[in-house]
Amino acid sequence: MTEKRHQWASNLGFILAAAGSAVGLGNIWKFPGKVGAYGGGAFLLCYLLIVFLVGFPVMLAELSIGRATQKNVVGAFRTLNPRWRFAGYIGIVTLFVILSYYCVVGGWVLKYVQIYAAGAHFGAGPGAYADYFSAFSARPVEPLLWGLGFLVLCIVVVVRGVSQGIEKVSKVLMPLLFLLLAGLVVYSVTRPGAGEGLRFLFGIDPARLSGDTLVGALGQAFFSLSVGMGIMVTYGSYVPKSENLAKSAGWICALDTLVAVMAALAIVPVVMITQGEEGLGMGGGFAFISLPAMFAELPGGRFFGTAFFALLFLAALTSAISILESLVAFLTEEFHLSRARAAIGLSAPMALLSAGYSLSQSAGRGINLPWFDFKNGMQMLPMNAVMEKFTDNLMIPLGALCFCLFVGWVWGTKAAGQEIAGGHGLRRMQKPWAFAVRFLAPLVIVVILYFTLGMGEGLS
Repeated sequence: MTEKRHQWASNLGFILAAAGSAVGLGNIWKFPGKVGAYGGGAFLLCYLLIVFLVGFPVMLAELSIGRATQKNVVGAFRTLNPRWRFAGYIGIVTLFVILSYYCVVGGWVLKYVQIYAAGAHFGAGPGAYADYFSAFSARPVEPLLWGLGFLVLCIVVVVRGVSQGIEKVSKVLMPLLFLLLAGLVVYSVTRPGAGEGLRFLFGIDPARLSGDTLVGALGQAFFSLSVGMGIMVTYGSYVPKSENLAKSAGWICALDTLVAVMAALAIVPVVMITQGEEGLGMGGGFAFISLPAMFAELPGGRFFGTAFFALLFLAALTSAISILESLVAFLTEEFHLSRARAAIGLSAPMALLSAGYSLSQSAGRGINLPWFDFKNGMQMLPMNAVMEKFTDNLMIPLGALCFCLFVGWVWGTKAAGQEIAGGHGLRRMQKPWAFAVRFLAPLVIVVILYFTLGMGEGLS
């Protein structure tokens, strides 16, 4: 069956939903880790500049395609130029793989919320936190059940539709996320000794401004905005023609950046107090091992831990909902399925891929896949590592490059500019935006691909 095209009930609902898509796990734990790894204020400065100069223009390009066609990412490219349908399928494949492992990590977060809320203990000694996470994530069944619970929550929201499901939930979850994060920031910056962390976060040391810092900021800013996957095409297709997309995209980028900076304010000072700069590691270990160990050393650590993982859950849920919605829009429009059948039908193959990701957390199971990069050649890596490299290092930047080339050189920045401004044109923004989409953003994306695929040894 073909369903009536959905629309956002209000522009605020669209902005909060799109910001929820952009605000994900990476903003809450990956950003503070990268701040620590790439020089504090030097990294922050590069990040802010890149969001404005690159992230914002690419987001506008995606939104313009979506609203102009009123279709999912594959249907949008087919409508404007059938030869570019492949770019839409790049987005669909990327989203499916990302959601399959996002649900696993979302399940981990749910488990940690339960642990802290119940007042359970990880054990005694600094190694107990690493031992607990290693043992839990390597279990064959329990992580999958938590991940399935996370996926069910996403399905319930998406099946209810855009305005009645996603928009209503976003209007509750996003303000709650900001309130929780603001509370954590106040707690963090008022700790004795927090000044050292604040100086590290906002002080710019010229010696730390290197090529590696720039590349790290490029990747973080680019991936944190949910561009390159087609999510913003889908969300843009639900925006009424009367809205100015430039203003909306500005708010989305601002809210996403605000959450990232607030997360750094909440985490960096307390980590610096308890563990020093070396405590600001990146990746899953930082969220599920280093931070719980840090919470144990703080007064009110159980409260801090409960609030942090509740915050992490909200960020994960809003992002996962946007991914599932993009996949459901593709199935409902291209294959004429109902929203319920599309969402539930995705769960079986997704659960299979999720199981591979979850089971590969245990090195002893030997679930390895081939991966090639130009630095190390062909390797056999754990399935979870291959899935993340496939999406983050290859498919997302490749998809974003397609969006820029299509809008910049095929569909045209003039037509896109008219769509962005609701038929009135971008006026003063037209030329700088067109330059960014046609030249600046593609150059940045190629640089990201060059270094993340191991063709470069670093720029510093």
